[in-house]
Amino acid sequence: MSKADTPPDTPPGEAPVIRTIAMPADTNPAGDIFGGWLMAQMDMAAGNAAARRARGRCATVAVEAMSFLSPVRVGDEVSLYAEVLSTGRSSMRIRVEAWRREREGEHANRVTEAVFTFVALDATGRPRPLPAA
Repeated sequence: MSKADTPPDTPPGEAPVIRTIAMPADTNPAGDIFGGWLMAQMDMAAGNAAARRARGRCATVAVEAMSFLSPVRVGDEVSLYAEVLSTGRSSMRIRVEAWRREREGEHANRVTEAVFTFVALDATGRPRPLPAA
């Protein structure tokens, strides 16, 4: 069984890379938050981690499978956690978990996770080697 199939009870121990509130403008006709909005938030969190590791400009080149485990609703606090899993010459694989917390409560649950691949770029937009860690 994969990690995405068995949601943990508590968010990761580190501070989130991004924390935001889901707003009405981000909903579909059923009133749930669009998956695309959530994916964009996850891409920004992964991009933040990538830029810090690469010490500069990066671009998303791939996203591995994403499963939506539960909906995000208007007013929920969404926290995004990012972790660099591995690096290559110019690329990085970054796992991002998205967690929601109801506005009036303390209970949090993971709503999705995915692995994003980024490439470090030079000033001309071409791949460049990552600096030493």
